[in-house]
Amino acid sequence: MQLLTPPARETRRAGRVARAALPTPGSAARARRGHGLARLAFALPSILLVLVFFLIPFAANAVFAFTRWTGYSSVIRWDGLANFRLLEQLGVLTHATEVTAGYALVSMLVQNIVGLALALAMQRTDKVNGFFRSLYFVPVLISPLAAGYIWSAVLTQNGPLNAVISLVVPGGFHYDWLGHNLSALVCVAGVDAWKWTGLVTLVYIAGLNRIPRQIPEAALLDGAGPVRRFRSVTFPLLAPAFTFNVVITLVGAFSALDVVFATTGGGPGDATSVLNVALYNEYGQSFFGLASSLGFVITLLVVVTAVPLIGWLRRREVQM
Repeated sequence: MQLLTPPARETRRAGRVARAALPTPGSAARARRGHGLARLAFALPSILLVLVFFLIPFAANAVFAFTRWTGYSSVIRWDGLANFRLLEQLGVLTHATEVTAGYALVSMLVQNIVGLALALAMQRTDKVNGFFRSLYFVPVLISPLAAGYIWSAVLTQNGPLNAVISLVVPGGFHYDWLGHNLSALVCVAGVDAWKWTGLVTLVYIAGLNRIPRQIPEAALLDGAGPVRRFRSVTFPLLAPAFTFNVVITLVGAFSALDVVFATTGGGPGDATSVLNVALYNEYGQSFFGLASSLGFVITLLVVVTAVPLIGWLRRREVQM
């Protein structure tokens, strides 16, 4: 009989230990299930929040949008597309959608143009720029209702804005900024832009600081001027920040209510009556079915606008 030497015995023992450490098919499957359950446990709170605060209310609103439901009757009955036809006949649906589109476009353009300009001016990190960054971010911290009430006082016919303009205009200046259709819409969209431009600026500053310094320096050495460097180097590399800001500002403007309600209440007439203001008015008159229909339109408008826009901007990022 062959005797095993101590080294041979150690080798055999090490082999058995190694084989025991290898995962069996059953243990690997159990490990995968355990990891899957752990991931589900982490995601469950977010899933529940989305379900409770978005999916269920949206589903309920989608159902009520096709019903005749008012505060003057306890009966809720299916009414098909009657709510949408009535809103169209009254001119509410088309007009509110047009006003919302104009409001959103002005607000988005002002926020991104001004925000990008401020970000380029305050890109360098120092105490002075830090102070101005904080200063421009202050409006973001103000309640939208408070911002609306402040600017409604500033923009009145005898308000501070006209008083300042009167200092340089002979005979004084008494224009009613919120009393004319076009100027009211532009001013309200401008107030919304003033409220959120600080946040847009910070996003652009973060995007600028992620650009490697060597790339603009190389363009400078190649003889590119400031405009050429911005157009060919800086702006293409800002594509992710630009995509985020455009989508967020546009979607936020589509869902505007607070600023419009505090400044004009939808007036003069219905010149600034965006979809959310029209929804608020219908709900305030206890026409819950009509209000649900407008809510459904707002959701569809956001989805139909945001999804293609995100896809186009993402493709633009890749091309750049």
